[in-house]
Amino acid sequence: MEDNKLMVIVEESGLETTKAQVLLERFSGYFKIAAEWEKKAKAIQVTDASQVVDMKMARTGRLFLRDKRIAIEKARKELKEQSLREGKAIDGIANVLKAVITPIELYLEKQEKFNEIKAAEKAEQLRVEAEEKAEAERIAKEKAEREEQERIRKENARLQKEAEAREKARIAYEKKVQAEKEEAERKASEEREAIERKARAEQERQERIIAQQKAKVEAERKQREAKRIAYEKKVQAEKADAEWKAKTEREAIERKAEAEQGRRDKEIAEQKAKAEAEARKAQALRERLAAMVTCPYCGKSFSPEEAKHAKA
Repeated sequence: MEDNKLMVIVEESGLETTKAQVLLERFSGYFKIAAEWEKKAKAIQVTDASQVVDMKMARTGRLFLRDKRIAIEKARKELKEQSLREGKAIDGIANVLKAVITPIELYLEKQEKFNEIKAAEKAEQLRVEAEEKAEAERIAKEKAEREEQERIRKENARLQKEAEAREKARIAYEKKVQAEKEEAERKASEEREAIERKARAEQERQERIIAQQKAKVEAERKQREAKRIAYEKKVQAEKADAEWKAKTEREAIERKAEAEQGRRDKEIAEQKAKAEAEARKAQALRERLAAMVTCPYCGKSFSPEEAKHAKA
């Protein structure tokens, strides 16, 4: 609801949208705080002197709201300097906020100072009762009050001196503590520097050892690398020699195989020629047999040439 009031104030002010938005963002949070504390404040109701916790809560809330009220007033003064129109809107917002917060603050103050208020009310009651007494009693009471006030003044002066003495003692003690602290820090700094120097020396020694070990490892690595390269060269030479021997043997075997293959090819060719010749002879014989004539009288077979001679 309070946010709506803020919107109405900003809209009626005729501010630009950007400036209006700035004001809304600047002050809207306070409305939420006021609404929250209005509920919280209602929950705090001090009716007895033993409600110390509630009184402390009321004090905490009052101081919190006082800070917010002061912040609102500070924001109002800062923003009002921008322009008269903004000032009008800011005054309206601040007044609304203060109108919301001030009653809550006063209520919480009343809850916080319950004992003081009750004591004041009681004193007022006693004062009224005293005024109703006789004039002589009033004068005697006033005299007693003056004497009591003088006693209180003297007591306050004594307490003030004691407080000043305690403050001086506290300052002297704090100076002593500060000096002891600075001395302890100085010693700690010197010890730390000594430890750091020792640590740096040890680190440098370790780095030298590591460097020596790295150099040794590097030398051993180079030695192993040289041996490896020599071994690889030896293996490469042996491999090349073995490959040359294998190549020579392979070429000899291939020449021998080629010669053997040539011999076999020649034998196969001869066998093939022989088989072809025998096949031609067999074919000629078959053709000759097929051409023979059988005599119908004697049953003998004759070749065509023999048959011609027989007829002649």
